[in-house]
Amino acid sequence: MTRLERHWFQPTWWMTALLALPEGLFALLAALRRTAYRQGWCRANHLPVPVVVIGNINVGGVGKTPLTLALLQDFARLDVPVGVISRGYGGTHRQPTLVTPHSTAAEVGDEPLLLAASGAPVVVGRDRVAAGRHLLALYPQTRFILSDDGLQHYALCRTLEIVVLDGNRGVGNGHLLPNGPLREPVSRLAAADALVINGESCTGLRLPLSVPQFRQRLQAGDFVHAAGQLPPRTAAAFAGQRVVAMAGIGHPERFFRTLCELGVELAATHAFPDHHQFVAADLPQDADAVIVTAKDAVKLQCINHARLWVLPVSARLEPDLAAWILSQLERKNGRKIS
Repeated sequence: MTRLERHWFQPTWWMTALLALPEGLFALLAALRRTAYRQGWCRANHLPVPVVVIGNINVGGVGKTPLTLALLQDFARLDVPVGVISRGYGGTHRQPTLVTPHSTAAEVGDEPLLLAASGAPVVVGRDRVAAGRHLLALYPQTRFILSDDGLQHYALCRTLEIVVLDGNRGVGNGHLLPNGPLREPVSRLAAADALVINGESCTGLRLPLSVPQFRQRLQAGDFVHAAGQLPPRTAAAFAGQRVVAMAGIGHPERFFRTLCELGVELAATHAFPDHHQFVAADLPQDADAVIVTAKDAVKLQCINHARLWVLPVSARLEPDLAAWILSQLERKNGRKIS
Protein backbone atom coordinates (compact mmCIF):
# COMPACT_ATOMS: atom_id res chain seq x y z
CA MET A 1 0.00 0.00 0.00
CA THR A 2 1.38 3.39 -1.01
CA ARG A 3 1.61 6.40 1.29
CA LEU A 4 -1.32 7.98 -0.57
CA GLU A 5 -3.49 4.88 -0.10
CA ARG A 6 -2.62 4.77 3.60
CA HIS A 7 -3.75 8.39 3.84
CA TRP A 8 -7.12 7.42 2.39
CA PHE A 9 -7.84 5.15 5.35
CA GLN A 10 -5.51 6.59 8.01
CA PRO A 11 -5.56 10.31 7.14
CA THR A 12 -2.94 12.83 8.19
CA TRP A 13 -3.77 16.51 8.47
CA TRP A 14 -0.86 17.71 6.34
CA MET A 15 -1.74 15.45 3.40
CA THR A 16 -5.38 16.47 3.69
CA ALA A 17 -4.36 20.12 3.41
CA LEU A 18 -1.83 19.46 0.64
CA LEU A 19 -4.38 17.61 -1.51
CA ALA A 20 -7.32 19.93 -0.88
CA LEU A 21 -6.86 21.92 -4.10
CA PRO A 22 -6.59 18.95 -6.51
CA GLU A 23 -9.54 17.36 -4.70
CA GLY A 24 -11.57 20.50 -5.27
CA LEU A 25 -10.73 20.49 -8.97
CA PHE A 26 -11.69 16.81 -9.26
CA ALA A 27 -14.98 17.48 -7.44
CA LEU A 28 -15.78 20.39 -9.76
CA LEU A 29 -15.08 18.39 -12.93
CA ALA A 30 -17.06 15.38 -11.67
CA ALA A 31 -20.04 17.58 -10.74
CA LEU A 32 -19.97 19.41 -14.09
CA ARG A 33 -19.84 16.13 -15.98
CA ARG A 34 -22.79 14.62 -14.17
CA THR A 35 -24.78 17.86 -14.50
CA ALA A 36 -24.09 17.94 -18.23
CA TYR A 37 -25.78 14.58 -18.67
CA ARG A 38 -28.63 15.33 -16.27
CA GLN A 39 -29.43 18.59 -18.05
CA GLY A 40 -29.14 17.05 -21.50
CA TRP A 41 -26.06 19.05 -22.56
CA CYS A 42 -24.34 15.72 -23.20
CA ARG A 43 -26.33 12.92 -24.79
CA ALA A 44 -27.23 9.85 -22.76
CA ASN A 45 -28.19 6.79 -24.82
CA HIS A 46 -30.94 4.26 -24.16
CA LEU A 47 -30.66 0.58 -25.04
CA PRO A 48 -33.73 -1.42 -26.16
CA VAL A 49 -33.67 -3.45 -22.92
CA PRO A 50 -33.33 -2.43 -19.26
CA VAL A 51 -29.81 -1.84 -17.92
CA VAL A 52 -28.79 -2.61 -14.33
CA VAL A 53 -25.52 -0.95 -13.32
CA ILE A 54 -23.47 -2.63 -10.60
CA GLY A 55 -20.88 -0.08 -9.51
CA ASN A 56 -19.21 1.76 -6.68
CA ILE A 57 -18.33 5.31 -5.71
CA ASN A 58 -14.79 4.47 -4.60
CA VAL A 59 -11.70 3.03 -6.24
CA GLY A 60 -10.38 -0.41 -5.41
CA GLY A 61 -12.05 -3.77 -4.96
CA VAL A 62 -15.36 -3.86 -3.12
CA GLY A 63 -16.72 -7.25 -4.22
CA LYS A 64 -18.59 -6.40 -7.44
CA THR A 65 -17.35 -9.42 -9.39
CA PRO A 66 -18.58 -12.08 -6.90
CA LEU A 67 -21.87 -10.18 -6.71
CA THR A 68 -22.29 -10.16 -10.49
CA LEU A 69 -21.41 -13.86 -10.69
CA ALA A 70 -23.98 -14.69 -7.99
CA LEU A 71 -26.66 -12.73 -9.84
CA LEU A 72 -25.84 -14.46 -13.14
CA GLN A 73 -26.20 -17.84 -11.45
CA ASP A 74 -29.53 -16.81 -9.88
CA PHE A 75 -30.92 -15.53 -13.19
CA ALA A 76 -29.76 -18.72 -14.94
CA ARG A 77 -31.68 -20.80 -12.38
CA LEU A 78 -34.74 -18.64 -13.06
CA ASP A 79 -34.24 -19.15 -16.81
CA VAL A 80 -33.94 -15.41 -17.46
CA PRO A 81 -31.56 -14.62 -20.36
CA VAL A 82 -29.16 -11.91 -19.14
CA GLY A 83 -26.06 -10.40 -20.73
CA VAL A 84 -23.10 -8.49 -19.29
CA ILE A 85 -21.19 -5.50 -20.60
CA SER A 86 -17.86 -4.44 -19.14
CA ARG A 87 -15.11 -1.91 -19.75
CA GLY A 88 -12.60 -4.76 -19.87
CA TYR A 89 -9.83 -3.00 -17.95
CA GLY A 90 -6.38 -4.22 -18.92
CA GLY A 91 -7.51 -5.55 -22.29
CA THR A 92 -6.19 -4.48 -25.68
CA HIS A 93 -9.56 -4.54 -27.48
CA ARG A 94 -10.57 -1.42 -29.39
CA GLN A 95 -14.07 -2.29 -30.64
CA PRO A 96 -16.89 -4.09 -28.77
CA THR A 97 -15.67 -7.67 -28.36
CA LEU A 98 -17.52 -10.82 -27.34
CA VAL A 99 -15.64 -12.82 -24.71
CA THR A 100 -15.20 -16.41 -25.89
CA PRO A 101 -13.45 -19.51 -24.48
CA HIS A 102 -10.50 -18.54 -26.69
CA SER A 103 -10.20 -15.00 -25.30
CA THR A 104 -7.28 -14.06 -23.06
CA ALA A 105 -7.05 -11.60 -20.19
CA ALA A 106 -4.59 -9.55 -22.24
CA GLU A 107 -7.29 -9.11 -24.89
CA VAL A 108 -10.48 -8.61 -22.87
CA GLY A 109 -9.42 -8.12 -19.24
CA ASP A 110 -9.53 -10.49 -16.28
CA GLU A 111 -12.99 -9.87 -14.79
CA PRO A 112 -14.86 -10.40 -18.09
CA LEU A 113 -13.17 -13.80 -18.49
CA LEU A 114 -14.34 -14.79 -15.03
CA LEU A 115 -17.88 -13.56 -15.71
CA ALA A 116 -18.05 -15.33 -19.08
CA ALA A 117 -17.23 -18.63 -17.35
CA SER A 118 -20.75 -18.46 -15.89
CA GLY A 119 -22.16 -19.14 -19.35
CA ALA A 120 -23.73 -15.70 -19.78
CA PRO A 121 -22.76 -13.65 -22.85
CA VAL A 122 -20.19 -10.95 -22.00
CA VAL A 123 -19.16 -8.11 -24.30
CA VAL A 124 -16.33 -5.73 -23.46
CA GLY A 125 -15.91 -2.24 -24.84
CA ARG A 126 -14.67 1.18 -23.88
CA ASP A 127 -18.01 2.53 -25.12
CA ARG A 128 -20.57 0.66 -23.04
CA VAL A 129 -23.45 1.82 -25.24
CA ALA A 130 -21.77 0.26 -28.29
CA ALA A 131 -20.97 -2.84 -26.23
CA GLY A 132 -24.62 -3.18 -25.25
CA ARG A 133 -25.81 -2.85 -28.84
CA HIS A 134 -23.28 -5.44 -29.98
CA LEU A 135 -24.43 -7.86 -27.29
CA LEU A 136 -28.09 -7.45 -28.27
CA ALA A 137 -27.26 -7.97 -31.94
CA LEU A 138 -25.60 -11.28 -31.07
CA TYR A 139 -28.14 -12.33 -28.41
CA PRO A 140 -31.49 -10.69 -29.22
CA GLN A 141 -33.27 -12.87 -26.63
CA THR A 142 -31.50 -10.98 -23.79
CA ARG A 143 -34.12 -9.63 -21.37
CA PHE A 144 -31.84 -7.11 -19.66
CA ILE A 145 -28.17 -6.21 -19.30
CA LEU A 146 -25.93 -6.07 -16.25
CA SER A 147 -23.24 -3.39 -16.56
CA ASP A 148 -20.16 -4.47 -14.63
CA ASP A 149 -19.01 -1.17 -13.13
CA GLY A 150 -19.98 1.92 -15.12
CA LEU A 151 -21.73 3.90 -12.38
CA GLN A 152 -19.94 7.01 -13.64
CA HIS A 153 -20.47 6.11 -17.33
CA TYR A 154 -23.38 8.51 -17.72
CA ALA A 155 -23.48 8.19 -21.51
CA LEU A 156 -25.38 4.95 -20.85
CA CYS A 157 -28.92 5.35 -19.49
CA ARG A 158 -29.69 2.92 -16.70
CA THR A 159 -32.89 1.48 -15.26
CA LEU A 160 -31.41 0.53 -11.88
CA GLU A 161 -28.24 1.47 -10.02
CA ILE A 162 -26.81 -0.95 -7.46
CA VAL A 163 -23.87 0.43 -5.48
CA VAL A 164 -21.50 -1.94 -3.66
CA LEU A 165 -19.63 -0.86 -0.52
CA ASP A 166 -16.83 -2.62 1.35
CA GLY A 167 -18.22 -3.19 4.84
CA ASN A 168 -14.78 -3.14 6.44
CA ARG A 169 -13.26 -0.10 4.74
CA GLY A 170 -16.41 1.90 4.02
CA VAL A 171 -15.55 5.13 2.22
CA GLY A 172 -12.19 5.68 3.92
CA ASN A 173 -11.61 9.27 4.96
CA GLY A 174 -14.64 10.39 2.97
CA HIS A 175 -12.67 12.61 0.57
CA LEU A 176 -12.65 12.58 -3.22
CA LEU A 177 -9.64 11.68 -5.36
CA PRO A 178 -6.76 12.23 -4.88
CA ASN A 179 -7.38 13.22 -1.25
CA GLY A 180 -9.43 10.09 -0.64
CA PRO A 181 -10.68 6.96 -2.39
CA LEU A 182 -13.97 8.39 -3.69
CA ARG A 183 -14.93 8.98 -7.31
CA GLU A 184 -18.15 10.68 -6.20
CA PRO A 185 -19.24 12.12 -2.85
CA VAL A 186 -21.02 10.03 -0.21
CA SER A 187 -24.21 11.97 -0.97
CA ARG A 188 -24.31 10.11 -4.31
CA LEU A 189 -25.48 7.00 -2.44
CA ALA A 190 -28.90 8.55 -1.88
CA ALA A 191 -29.52 8.50 -5.65
CA ALA A 192 -28.88 4.75 -5.96
CA ASP A 193 -31.70 2.22 -6.18
CA ALA A 194 -30.01 -0.27 -3.84
CA LEU A 195 -26.90 -0.63 -1.70
CA VAL A 196 -25.00 -3.87 -1.22
CA ILE A 197 -22.75 -4.01 1.85
CA ASN A 198 -19.97 -6.53 1.35
CA GLY A 199 -19.04 -7.63 4.86
CA GLU A 200 -20.31 -7.28 8.38
CA SER A 201 -20.28 -3.53 9.03
CA CYS A 202 -19.70 -0.26 7.27
CA THR A 203 -17.26 1.43 9.68
CA GLY A 204 -19.71 3.93 11.12
CA LEU A 205 -20.97 5.20 7.76
CA ARG A 206 -24.50 6.60 7.98
CA LEU A 207 -26.22 5.16 4.93
CA PRO A 208 -29.39 6.71 3.47
CA LEU A 209 -32.36 4.92 5.04
CA SER A 210 -34.50 5.53 1.96
CA VAL A 211 -32.35 3.20 -0.17
CA PRO A 212 -32.90 -0.59 0.16
CA GLN A 213 -29.88 -2.39 1.60
CA PHE A 214 -28.62 -5.91 0.97
CA ARG A 215 -25.92 -7.83 2.79
CA GLN A 216 -23.26 -9.75 0.87
CA ARG A 217 -21.12 -12.40 2.49
CA LEU A 218 -18.32 -14.16 0.66
CA GLN A 219 -17.99 -17.90 1.23
CA ALA A 220 -14.75 -19.65 0.37
CA GLY A 221 -14.78 -23.09 -1.22
CA ASP A 222 -12.12 -25.79 -1.32
CA PHE A 223 -8.81 -24.99 -2.98
CA VAL A 224 -8.73 -26.02 -6.65
CA HIS A 225 -5.57 -27.11 -8.49
CA ALA A 226 -5.10 -24.69 -11.39
CA ALA A 227 -3.95 -27.43 -13.76
CA GLY A 228 -6.77 -29.76 -12.73
CA GLN A 229 -4.32 -32.59 -12.09
CA LEU A 230 -5.02 -32.93 -8.36
CA PRO A 231 -8.29 -33.15 -6.43
CA PRO A 232 -9.58 -30.14 -4.44
CA ARG A 233 -8.12 -29.76 -0.97
CA THR A 234 -8.81 -27.97 2.29
CA ALA A 235 -6.49 -25.59 4.13
CA ALA A 236 -5.21 -28.43 6.33
CA ALA A 237 -3.64 -30.13 3.29
CA PHE A 238 -1.07 -27.31 3.03
CA ALA A 239 0.33 -28.00 6.52
CA GLY A 240 4.12 -28.28 6.51
CA GLN A 241 4.48 -26.70 3.08
CA ARG A 242 5.97 -23.32 2.20
CA VAL A 243 2.86 -21.52 0.95
CA VAL A 244 2.96 -18.13 -0.78
CA ALA A 245 -0.13 -16.08 -1.67
CA MET A 246 -0.28 -13.72 -4.68
CA ALA A 247 -3.00 -11.26 -5.59
CA GLY A 248 -3.42 -8.63 -8.29
CA ILE A 249 -6.82 -7.35 -7.18
CA GLY A 250 -8.21 -4.12 -5.77
CA HIS A 251 -7.92 -5.14 -2.11
CA PRO A 252 -5.30 -7.93 -1.81
CA GLU A 253 -5.15 -7.65 1.98
CA ARG A 254 -8.68 -9.06 2.21
CA PHE A 255 -7.59 -12.14 0.26
CA PHE A 256 -4.52 -12.69 2.45
CA ARG A 257 -6.62 -12.26 5.58
CA THR A 258 -9.14 -14.80 4.33
CA LEU A 259 -6.40 -17.38 3.80
CA CYS A 260 -5.14 -16.87 7.34
CA GLU A 261 -8.68 -17.17 8.73
CA LEU A 262 -9.05 -20.47 6.87
CA GLY A 263 -5.94 -21.76 8.65
CA VAL A 264 -3.36 -21.49 5.86
CA GLU A 265 0.08 -20.61 7.24
CA LEU A 266 1.58 -18.18 4.75
CA ALA A 267 5.34 -17.90 4.37
CA ALA A 268 4.97 -14.73 2.28
CA THR A 269 2.44 -12.59 0.45
CA HIS A 270 2.89 -10.70 -2.81
CA ALA A 271 0.48 -7.89 -3.69
CA PHE A 272 0.34 -6.58 -7.26
CA PRO A 273 -1.67 -3.70 -8.76
CA ASP A 274 -5.26 -4.42 -9.75
CA HIS A 275 -5.51 -6.06 -13.22
CA HIS A 276 -1.80 -6.89 -13.15
CA GLN A 277 -0.77 -9.04 -16.12
CA PHE A 278 1.29 -11.83 -14.59
CA VAL A 279 4.45 -13.27 -16.13
CA ALA A 280 6.36 -16.39 -15.14
CA ALA A 281 8.91 -14.32 -13.20
CA ASP A 282 6.16 -13.20 -10.80
CA LEU A 283 5.82 -16.71 -9.38
CA PRO A 284 8.10 -17.34 -6.38
CA GLN A 285 10.50 -20.17 -7.09
CA ASP A 286 10.97 -21.21 -3.45
CA ALA A 287 7.32 -22.03 -2.74
CA ASP A 288 5.79 -25.49 -2.49
CA ALA A 289 2.38 -24.02 -3.28
CA VAL A 290 1.21 -20.66 -4.62
CA ILE A 291 -2.38 -19.63 -3.89
CA VAL A 292 -4.18 -17.05 -6.05
CA THR A 293 -7.69 -15.69 -6.52
CA ALA A 294 -10.00 -16.93 -9.25
CA LYS A 295 -9.70 -13.53 -10.91
CA ASP A 296 -5.91 -13.85 -11.05
CA ALA A 297 -6.06 -17.49 -12.15
CA VAL A 298 -7.46 -16.54 -15.56
CA LYS A 299 -4.32 -14.44 -16.14
CA LEU A 300 -2.02 -17.33 -15.24
CA GLN A 301 -3.29 -19.85 -17.79
CA CYS A 302 -0.07 -19.69 -19.84
CA ILE A 303 2.21 -20.22 -16.86
CA ASN A 304 3.23 -23.51 -15.24
CA HIS A 305 0.33 -24.54 -13.02
CA ALA A 306 2.06 -27.35 -11.15
CA ARG A 307 2.28 -25.35 -7.90
CA LEU A 308 -0.73 -23.07 -8.46
CA TRP A 309 -3.86 -23.36 -6.36
CA VAL A 310 -7.00 -21.25 -6.64
CA LEU A 311 -9.34 -20.21 -3.82
CA PRO A 312 -12.85 -19.83 -5.29
CA VAL A 313 -15.34 -17.66 -3.42
CA SER A 314 -19.09 -17.30 -3.87
CA ALA A 315 -21.37 -14.50 -2.72
CA ARG A 316 -24.40 -15.01 -0.49
CA LEU A 317 -26.96 -12.20 -0.56
CA GLU A 318 -29.65 -11.38 1.97
CA PRO A 319 -32.40 -10.69 1.19
CA ASP A 320 -32.82 -12.07 -2.35
CA LEU A 321 -31.31 -9.40 -4.64
CA ALA A 322 -32.09 -11.22 -7.90
CA ALA A 323 -35.79 -11.41 -7.04
CA TRP A 324 -35.77 -7.73 -6.04
CA ILE A 325 -34.16 -6.73 -9.36
CA LEU A 326 -36.76 -8.64 -11.36
CA SER A 327 -39.62 -7.09 -9.39
CA GLN A 328 -38.23 -3.57 -9.85
CA LEU A 329 -37.69 -4.05 -13.59
CA GLU A 330 -41.20 -5.43 -14.02
CA ARG A 331 -42.64 -2.50 -12.06
CA LYS A 332 -40.68 0.08 -14.08
CA ASN A 333 -41.37 -1.52 -17.46
CA GLY A 334 -44.94 -2.57 -16.82
CA ARG A 335 -44.39 -6.10 -18.08
CA LYS A 336 -43.06 -9.42 -16.85
CA ILE A 337 -39.29 -9.96 -17.31
CA SER A 338 -38.91 -13.64 -16.41
